Amino acid sequence: MPALSMDVQYASALEGLPTAANFRRWARKTMRVDAEIALRIVDEEEGRALNRDYRGKDYATNVLTFPLAEEPHLMGDIVLCAPVILREALEQNKTPEAHFAHLTVHGVLHLHGYDHETGPQAELMEMLETYIVMKLGYPDPYKENA
Repeated sequence: MPALSMDVQYASALEGLPTAANFRRWARKTMRVDAEIALRIVDEEEGRALNRDYRGKDYATNVLTFPLAEEPHLMGDIVLCAPVILREALEQNKTPEAHFAHLTVHGVLHLHGYDHETGPQAELMEMLETYIVMKLGYPDPYKENA
């Protein structure tokens, strides 16, 4: 199993967020190589500022990924915006834990170079996310949970 060094930073005032151990477990199930990851859970203000400054989009998004290096091992930052994730979980009738797990997997796959901008790549990334999330014991993140 690949080695993981993960710094989990809680910069959100919200309570009841997943534990650092959960974030590490979700990341480990996704990694193919050794990794050094900083995972930061933020509130909407910081999420919006980061999305605006780095992507030119003036709104808070659920997850941002900043790959730093692939050699000698995977390195990068993942930012999860807690209020957005909690709102989406409610709207999509998912548990917050399952949605946080899915978006952690999504972020780690981005660090591995996966993308969802084109059809074939999006299909591959979605397939991998679904496989990993279900292997973690959560429902298919792309299936409607009515």
